[in-house]
Amino acid sequence: MKHPVAVIDTNVVVSGLITADAGSPTARILDGMRRGTFPLLLSEQLLAECRELLLRAKIRKLHGLAATEVDKVLTEIATHAIVREPAARTGAPDTKDNHLWSLLLDQPGSVLVTGDLALARKPPPGSDVLSPREFEALRD
Repeated sequence: MKHPVAVIDTNVVVSGLITADAGSPTARILDGMRRGTFPLLLSEQLLAECRELLLRAKIRKLHGLAATEVDKVLTEIATHAIVREPAARTGAPDTKDNHLWSLLLDQPGSVLVTGDLALARKPPPGSDVLSPREFEALRD
């Protein structure tokens, strides 16, 4: 099955980088993002949020990467992504996630991949919210 255009939440990226299980859904998604194996929708704001999270001391301790290595991972991801700067919209269950909704609404039929259950309960119109496991099942 062909993958829909995906917006990958930062929690999936962080989880994919810190997991010890290379076969986990989050690790496989992160690998796919780095290699461009599925259509990925990204914005500068979402990329900056990923960087900020990955450089937090607590998370850096878990993944063990230097800032230059984090930047290399994010550059690989951005190289394969569709980069858009959508109009600001509201409607996400938590206002800090409105940017995710903006990206999804900018690309009808797209999916959000997240581990955040609150986001999964109320997807934006015309989009779906999938867990990493559900998204990975599309590949099988």
